[in-house]
Amino acid sequence: MKQIAFFDFDGTVTKKDTLLEFIKHHKGDGWFWAGFIINSPFLLAYKAGLISNQWAKERILSFFFGKKSLADFQQVCDDFSENEIPKLLRPKAIKEIKKLQEAGVEIVLVSASPENWIKKWSGANGISLIATRLETRKQRITGKIEGRNCYGEEKVRRIRETYDLSQYQKIYCYGDTKGDKPMLSLGNISFYKPFR
Repeated sequence: MKQIAFFDFDGTVTKKDTLLEFIKHHKGDGWFWAGFIINSPFLLAYKAGLISNQWAKERILSFFFGKKSLADFQQVCDDFSENEIPKLLRPKAIKEIKKLQEAGVEIVLVSASPENWIKKWSGANGISLIATRLETRKQRITGKIEGRNCYGEEKVRRIRETYDLSQYQKIYCYGDTKGDKPMLSLGNISFYKPFR
């Protein structure tokens, strides 16, 4: 029997939002807080529903990482993945992932965070990854997202693009926010905020 499990990453597998933690790791706490104060009008506009999740995220990505060399950026991402992500993991989530892996279930992380700082950790743990992709030009980060932010219905689209779900008899889904609810509807076994 073929089985697959889709896990949201930030807040479900981790205790904190990795975008925020990555900015602190890369830029330091001082620049992190200064950057969010400078960008607070855009974040408030997003909270008020005036601008999209993608527009707000691109604003933050552009501010902190725009024009950065892809090679340098990826080096920092790999360091974060190896040294910081393990500190952010929810023990119950990791226990569940390992239990499913031992039962032969294919595990897939589906994240709105950029794949750059998740892929080293996911690959080392035998976990597939579907995540937001960052646009690059001339080997530099533009701060824009390639295609759509992997959030809400885009998670479903990307899953269906990658997997023929009709081939799986059991589909597990795990998430913790409204942005995960479309993905949770794909599962015949779904969990909302399961590891809190």
